Amino acid sequence: MRDVIQEALKKRTNAHVEIRIEEKTTTSVRFKDREIEEVSLNTSLGGSIRALVGGGWGFVSFNDINNLDKKVDLAINQATIINAESLRLSDRSPVEHIGVSDLENDATAVPLHVKTQVLDEYAGIMGSNSAIQTSSIHYKDAAITDIFASNDGTYIEQRKADLALRLSALARNGGDVQQSGVSLGSNGDFSFVRKLHSDAQAVSDKAVELLAAKQLPAGEYTVVLDPILAGVFVHEAFGHLSEADHVYENQQLREIMRLGKKFSGKHLNVVDGALIPDLRGSYEFDDEGTPSSRTYLIREGELVGRLHSRETAARMNEKPTGNARSISHSFPPIVRMTNTFIEPGATTFEELISGIDYGVYAKNWYGGMTSMEMFTFSAGEANVIRNGKIEETVRPVMLSGNVFKTLEHLDCVGNDLAMNQGGGCGKQGQSPLPVSNGSPHIRIQQCLVGGA
Repeated sequence: MRDVIQEALKKRTNAHVEIRIEEKTTTSVRFKDREIEEVSLNTSLGGSIRALVGGGWGFVSFNDINNLDKKVDLAINQATIINAESLRLSDRSPVEHIGVSDLENDATAVPLHVKTQVLDEYAGIMGSNSAIQTSSIHYKDAAITDIFASNDGTYIEQRKADLALRLSALARNGGDVQQSGVSLGSNGDFSFVRKLHSDAQAVSDKAVELLAAKQLPAGEYTVVLDPILAGVFVHEAFGHLSEADHVYENQQLREIMRLGKKFSGKHLNVVDGALIPDLRGSYEFDDEGTPSSRTYLIREGELVGRLHSRETAARMNEKPTGNARSISHSFPPIVRMTNTFIEPGATTFEELISGIDYGVYAKNWYGGMTSMEMFTFSAGEANVIRNGKIEETVRPVMLSGNVFKTLEHLDCVGNDLAMNQGGGCGKQGQSPLPVSNGSPHIRIQQCLVGGA
């Protein structure tokens, strides 16, 4: 295959050309209540070619990897048609890399009947309570061999694995319906999937418990976010604003996201990086062949970095960060997050809540939306904080506000960093991209809280 790819790139001096070949195997299992709703095993082999001529990109994706030279010609011809201002890519030294997978508990090596047997146990646990109207389990794993080559002399082979799992339950009491769920994942390691009996029980119990919970009155509260919800907040509300294609294309955002701007106190540090090992967003090289990195976005409260492809780095005269990613060979790479988190501070959870007379402890997540600097997130669980103690459960709450005002009001960061590897990220029709996000517990003053 390498010889075929390099022959197709040979003598292509009139354009920058990249070839990507992807071989992928996925297993998907879905349970609804105690019944298997879907089992699928899929394999695919395909690729894409991206060509840059002047200021125009040409892109061709395909499932037949024969006649690569003709596909290269097509991508170059597409790029030539586009009459755009000339652009350059950030400099990079040619790379040659052949990766080797060393995953000990590879999910793709686990027999399908073992996977379904394990998941059936969790379906039974969640469905054992008569108040649970319905439950579901969504499981998916993937093994990917990815080849990237470009006519600047770069050739990279990477082997990647991914696993995502969601357990959810819905409880009913007459017309009152409440739900609970947990999203989990790994970089393809199956071992944690065998140990989720307590998680399945907790999902069922929480859904039933919420039927008896009261609704918290809407208003401004001191709010403590658990690592899962805080991680989702930093990913959705701030991380997307740090993606340089958004920043470059929006003059208003360029003014807001000016490097050196102070957003919070010295206690806040936000990082993104695929170089951090063994997480769902980890890799050695991105989908442009750029080495991964560990990038500070906020350091001691100050905006110090953003996430780049080679194109955005050149446009903004900054260094590439290895954040150009595509969800598959069918899409061109765009600027995406990897593993995004708030670094831990020195405060214990007990110290974090000790001074709160009346506040909210918000945990887990259902989802949310952002529009520029405005955000709305739904917590999956919530408790009242009273006199520095975690008290009664209340119905799930919704948090909303301006991310920059919220960062100003983020006055304390815990010491208990945890990473959430469930779910996935969506952008420009590419979803769900494997990522992880995380945080210690954080405390936010004057946070607007409403009913979810």
